[in-house]
Amino acid sequence: MKNVKVAYSLIYNEDDRKILVVYNQDSNRWSLPGGAVEQGETLEQAVIRETYEETGLTVAIEHIAGIRECFFEKQQEHVLFIIFRTEITGGTIHIQYPDEISEICWVSPDEVVSLMPYYEGQLEAMLHASSVYTFEGNR
Repeated sequence: MKNVKVAYSLIYNEDDRKILVVYNQDSNRWSLPGGAVEQGETLEQAVIRETYEETGLTVAIEHIAGIRECFFEKQQEHVLFIIFRTEITGGTIHIQYPDEISEICWVSPDEVVSLMPYYEGQLEAMLHASSVYTFEGNR
């Protein structure tokens, strides 16, 4: 099985209690902004790049909010999903690649669970969880 790392950006507006989500054309489903980590890229670099590519927003990493794992047997992939809590530092929301992302919107935590049932029972914890992330460089 091929190992794949995917970095997601959990962008939460505390005032409105809304989370930013994107609609992915390839998979025909909603997700948090994010995507696969490319060769030679850190998790932090991947989530910043993917968030910008999918939303037009620049973000800063706050901390790791959660880690999920799945075996996709049909694709022969073992996928590790790392969800970072991020903060918007710049940019404006716009779709840069309409062939990949067709919609971007702010939704409530309940709507996130409705759109992405795999977060049920975990989203609230991820909004308040905090784990340290450190890239230790090359050795």
